[in-house]
Amino acid sequence: MAYVATRGGERAIEQSERLFRAEMGTITPERICEIKASMPYLVDRVMGEASLYDEDIAALALAQTGGELYEAVLVLRAWRTTQPRLSVAEPIEQETLFTHRRLSAAFKDIPGGQLLGPTLDYSHRLLATQVLTGEAFEPVPVEPAAKAAPAHQPSVSAWQAANDLVDLPDADTTLSEDIPDITREPLLFPSKRAHTLQSLARAETGGVLALGYAAMRGYGQSHPTVNELRLAEAEIVVTHPKGTKFSAGRVKVSQAEVLSKKGEKLELGFAATLGWNEVKVIAAATLDLNSAGAPKGSATEEEFFLYHTEGVESSGFCIHFKLPHYVTFQSSLDAMRDAKARSKQQKEPAQ
Repeated sequence: MAYVATRGGERAIEQSERLFRAEMGTITPERICEIKASMPYLVDRVMGEASLYDEDIAALALAQTGGELYEAVLVLRAWRTTQPRLSVAEPIEQETLFTHRRLSAAFKDIPGGQLLGPTLDYSHRLLATQVLTGEAFEPVPVEPAAKAAPAHQPSVSAWQAANDLVDLPDADTTLSEDIPDITREPLLFPSKRAHTLQSLARAETGGVLALGYAAMRGYGQSHPTVNELRLAEAEIVVTHPKGTKFSAGRVKVSQAEVLSKKGEKLELGFAATLGWNEVKVIAAATLDLNSAGAPKGSATEEEFFLYHTEGVESSGFCIHFKLPHYVTFQSSLDAMRDAKARSKQQKEPAQ
């Protein structure tokens, strides 16, 4: 693809960036704290798609880019590449998650019970327009339950496996340092299982939803039922160079299992991501469920949805069309003129 080298536009380019920065205004620590406090789910989305868990840095990326999500994820990923990798955390089991919300649409009575947690699922979608006239919108205080729900909840799929409803994969014995890493290795097909789940974890939410929705509407092989949806905090356990294991803190995570009937057993699709993002993990798990045996070029084919939900790459390819393409377009015009000239010659009567 050919481009034209731009000369003499340095000042215009510099001023256009200055104009953008001026419209964003001064970025202060207070502004970063306000973004974190007022838009936690947006911060979670950016962290998940950047595959970097740092609420301060994610809020800074949003402030610096004016809330343009693709730009925010891009600068966050770029910053991530400059940071050293100090250690690999221990595997996280479902039963060890500090669970805030956990439900199943497949079974009413599940081990541990349904835990609604924070959600707007059952609320009226009404705007608090009184805020625009000067009246504050204050949340109604939560009434504590008589008995707190257990912080740790069992796995629904493990309970199903015990009842011979589903076959779970064998335990992964891969050592931590040998786990394939999509940030360091190219995505090849057929994709490694680790690469598939990592790609879905950092995929663009809207793209995952669009293709997952297509599968739900009948363009996939299996219709999903949410087996378990969980919003939780995961304890990050790492090993000190001296051999001692310790907790480096907790991060918010989302995970979803969806299922459908396959023969005499249930088949599971799975997805998880950093931060709390329910719609993404449900849609991603639906794509995972439908990927086996998907027709070539369909929305649920693994190669199709992994490539086309990579937000930074796809948005970058889209917006690169704004750059000068004068050479390639001029070539097209020259071909058009030549074709017209030849057509005109053929239509002219012979002398």
